[in-house]
Amino acid sequence: MILSRRQALRGVSALMLAGVAGKAVAAPSRIFDSHLHIIDHRFPIVPNQGYTPPDFPLSAYLAEAKPLGIVAGAVVSGSFHGFDQTYLRAALAQLGAGWVGVTQVANEIPDGEIKELASIGVRALRFNMFRGRIDSVDELVSLATRAHAAGGWHAEIYADAAALKPHADRLAKLPQLVIDHLGMTAEGLPVVLDLVAAGAKVKASGFGRVKLDVPKALEQIAAKNPAALVFGSDIPSTRAARPFMPSDISLVEQVLGAELAAKVFWDNGLALYRVADARG
Repeated sequence: MILSRRQALRGVSALMLAGVAGKAVAAPSRIFDSHLHIIDHRFPIVPNQGYTPPDFPLSAYLAEAKPLGIVAGAVVSGSFHGFDQTYLRAALAQLGAGWVGVTQVANEIPDGEIKELASIGVRALRFNMFRGRIDSVDELVSLATRAHAAGGWHAEIYADAAALKPHADRLAKLPQLVIDHLGMTAEGLPVVLDLVAAGAKVKASGFGRVKLDVPKALEQIAAKNPAALVFGSDIPSTRAARPFMPSDISLVEQVLGAELAAKVFWDNGLALYRVADARG
């Protein structure tokens, strides 16, 4: 059953303080949110597989994020944004220092446009392999390599990581690779761990959409490379079985411990997205 945002968020501020196993867990003092979506119907929205997400403007995100200690982050383009960046330009201009963008672009995008987007804060290129963003890994590798050379962008992949296994060697050679939502499935976790060993980063995000043991995945990824995990809320969690809950933050801290969790919530994200000026 897919829970509504109202159902999932009711009373969860208390859960953050109570923790996930009866142990008190204080909310982090500051968080870099590496994975959030803004859905503003004033700008182009592209239905994906018949799905059009409800409006979720920047003001709605900030109303949820600020009480959690989120003061910086990365606005990520979803499948429903297509190749549009007008919403992203508007959001980044309003958010200011500490906030960056992750976008989707057509294969034929000129290098000059990549450089211009980089100048306004776009830091990464997303490939949605989970819902048909690309046709081949060859295209992904080619575009990701060119985008890194032109704009310093890293590549972010939304996929069941199990499907990446035949291509892991090629993907591991990208200048910087990021895997969304812990790689999505238990079957994909070994592939994620191999990619982490080769230098990939992994978003500790989307706990309500994955099909794996989240604590186990967090532990194993952190053991492979303590700098690999970056926290993301996945707000507003479109099409997830359940949306983000503040208790997801508590889970990260309980599994990883306060010291490592602080890096996952802040330092690792700032380093990955090359954010030098963030409030906190």
